[in-house]
Amino acid sequence: MSRILCLHAHPDDVEFLAAGTLAILAAEGHAITIATMTAGDCGSDIYPPAAISAMRRAEAAAAAAKINASYDCLEFLDLAIFVDDPSRRKVTAALRRHRPDIVITSSPADYHCDHEATSKLVIDACFGCSAPNYDTSAFGNDPALPAIPHLYFMDPTEGRDRDGQKVQPQFVVDVSGTIDSKVAMLECHESQRAWLRRQHGIDNFVDIGREWCALRGNLAGVAYGEGFRQYKGHPWPADPLLESLLPAELVHRL
Repeated sequence: MSRILCLHAHPDDVEFLAAGTLAILAAEGHAITIATMTAGDCGSDIYPPAAISAMRRAEAAAAAAKINASYDCLEFLDLAIFVDDPSRRKVTAALRRHRPDIVITSSPADYHCDHEATSKLVIDACFGCSAPNYDTSAFGNDPALPAIPHLYFMDPTEGRDRDGQKVQPQFVVDVSGTIDSKVAMLECHESQRAWLRRQHGIDNFVDIGREWCALRGNLAGVAYGEGFRQYKGHPWPADPLLESLLPAELVHRL
C-alpha cells in the first residue's frame, strides 16, 4: 500500500482535476488524503469567511469520504498564499505529518495565483521534507521523511495556463469507470456551485467537470480522462511510481 497526498489550493479543485484517478487508487487499496491549502473563505457573497469556511471544509470532507479518503486543510486564506519561508515550512510540516510516497499537486502554470503559489510551495516542501535540519517545529513535531516523495502535477484548469496557452499532460488516466464517483464528489460542493452561479453565471458546475474529463479523455481515445505530469528535476525520483500503482490498461502516455 502506498500513501498518496493530493494537495491543491481550494475545496473542489482536486475533485475537478483528479478525483477519478484517486477513486481508482483508493479501490486498489492505497491510502488517499485530499488536502487543500485554504478552506475557501472568499467563496461566498452571502456568508462571512468563518461560516463559508466551515461549510466548505465539511463539503470537502464529505467528498473525500465518497472514496474512503481523508481530508485535511492547511488553513491558509484565499488569495493570500505566498511563496515565502513561513509558508514553505508550513507546507513541509504537512508533508511530514502525512508522510506520502506520492504527492500530487497543482500545475505550476494556471489561471489562479493560489494554484501557482501552491505548486511552487509543494515543490519546495517535497525537497525540504527530507532535510532534518529544516525546522518545521512551529507547525508540528513530525520527523523528516526518509526521502523526497514522488511528485506529480494535475492539469491546470481547462488545460491552459493564465495566458490561455495549452498545457499538455504526459499521460492520461482513463477514468471512465470512476466518472460516477467523480461526479458524486463534485456534487458535495454545493456552496461552491451556488457561489459560481451568482458570481460567474455558471450553473452547470458538475457538467463542466464531466465535459472537461471528456476532453482529456479524447486525447487518449477514451470516454473520460484526467491528465498528469511527473516532476523529475534533480534530485526528485523519476521512476513512474504513480503509473505503476494504476491498472496498466488505464494509463495512456501521450
